Amino acid sequence: MLKASALYIVIIIALVIGVLCSSLIVAAYFYKIQYQKKFRYDQLENNVSSGINILLASEDSTYTNGKTFSLFGQDTDSVSLKRSFWGVYDVGASRAFIQKDTLYKAFTFANAIDSSKWAAIYLIDEDRPFSLSGKTLVRGNAYIPKAGVKEAYIDNKAYEGDKRLISGSKHVSGRVLPQLDVKRLNQLEQYQTQDIPGDSTVLKNDSVKQSFLQPTRFASFKKEVHTLRNIKLSGNMVLFSDTTIIIDSTAVLNNIMIFAKAISVKSGFHGNCQLFATDSIRVDSNCRFDYPSCLGVLRLKDAKVSTQARIYIGTKASFSGLIFTYEQKDGPLKPQIIISENIKITGQIYSQGTLELGNKSEVDGSVFTSRFIYRTQFTLYENYLINTTIDSKALSPYYLTSELIPVAKKKKKTLQWIEAN
Repeated sequence: MLKASALYIVIIIALVIGVLCSSLIVAAYFYKIQYQKKFRYDQLENNVSSGINILLASEDSTYTNGKTFSLFGQDTDSVSLKRSFWGVYDVGASRAFIQKDTLYKAFTFANAIDSSKWAAIYLIDEDRPFSLSGKTLVRGNAYIPKAGVKEAYIDNKAYEGDKRLISGSKHVSGRVLPQLDVKRLNQLEQYQTQDIPGDSTVLKNDSVKQSFLQPTRFASFKKEVHTLRNIKLSGNMVLFSDTTIIIDSTAVLNNIMIFAKAISVKSGFHGNCQLFATDSIRVDSNCRFDYPSCLGVLRLKDAKVSTQARIYIGTKASFSGLIFTYEQKDGPLKPQIIISENIKITGQIYSQGTLELGNKSEVDGSVFTSRFIYRTQFTLYENYLINTTIDSKALSPYYLTSELIPVAKKKKKTLQWIEAN
C-alpha cells in the first residue's frame, strides 16, 4: 500500500511540471511577439530606406506637397514621402507605417561635387595677373586669368610658398563667373519678396522646436529690430524681418532659416543655421557656425537698395558651409565679402563681386570670385593674396554642396539626419 504522503509528492511534481509547461508556453508566446515586432520593425526600416532613396533619386514635384502610396501595391508597405525646399539645401521626410506601427526619418540632402568643375580658385579674367606674396598656399586646380600667376613683394613680404605657386593644374578662366542655379535663386526670392504671415509671439518661449513632419512655423517681426537672446530655436522654423535681426551669443539656433534686410551676429555665437539678407550680414569675432550653415546676401530683380551688399566675418571665427553673394542687376558697387584675420572657412565661398582675405585666413575648400582684395593701412591691392591658405584638398571627401553652386552634380546624397524614431 502507498503511503498517504505519496499523494502530496505527486501533487507537488504535477504542480512543478505545470509551472514549467506554462513557462514554456509564455516564453514561446513572448518570443513570437518579439519576433513579429522585430520583423515589423525591419520591414518598416527597409520601407523608410526605400522612401529615402526615392526622394534622393526623383525630381517629381508631387513630393513637395507630400505623397502617400504603397511601395509594392500592398497595404503592409505604405510610405508617406515629402520633400521641402530649405534654403540652399533640401529637407526630406520618409514615414513608413503598418497599421499603428510607424517609423520615420527626416533629413537634409544636397548634391555631390562634380570633380571636373571643382577648383581651389576660380578668378575671372580681367586682363591682369594674379599675384601671391608671403606664406601663401594655393593647393588644388585653379582657373586664373590668361596673364597667369606671379610672385609679388608687398607690405615688406616676399613670396615664401611653393615655387610652383599653385600646387595643381592651371586653367584659363572666363570673363564672368559660372552662374548660380536659377531655380534655387527663384525659390529664395519667393521667401524674400512674398509677405509671409507669421506670429512673433511664438518666440516668447525660451525653447521652441518644430518637427519637419509638421507645417513650417513662421515668425515675422516686420519693421521691428529684434534681438534673439536667451532662446533656443530648432527645426522647421523661418524668421523674417523688414529691417535688422540681431543674434546674441546666448541664442542657440539649429537648422532654422532667417531672412532679413540686415543680420548681425554677436561675438561668441555658436550654432547651425542659414542666414539670408538683402543688405548685409555681419559676424563678430569668435563666432562658430557648424556644417551645414549658410551666409548669403542676395539682391534679386525686385530689390531696391543703394548701399553695397556686404558679408563681414570678424577675427578668430570659424565657418563650415557656404558663403555667397549675388546681385541680379549690376550696380555701381559690387557685392563684397570680407574675411578678417585668423579665420578658418571650411566649404565654399562664391563672391560675385570682391573677396578680401585677411592675414592668416584659411579656406579649406573652394573660392569663386570676380576679384581678390588685399588691404593695408594705406593701400588697397587688387588680385593679391598675402599670407593666405586656399586648400581644396583639405576639404572632406564627404562634403556635399548645394545645387545653387555651379560645381554641383545632379546626384543627391544624404547630408544630415535631423529627426528619427
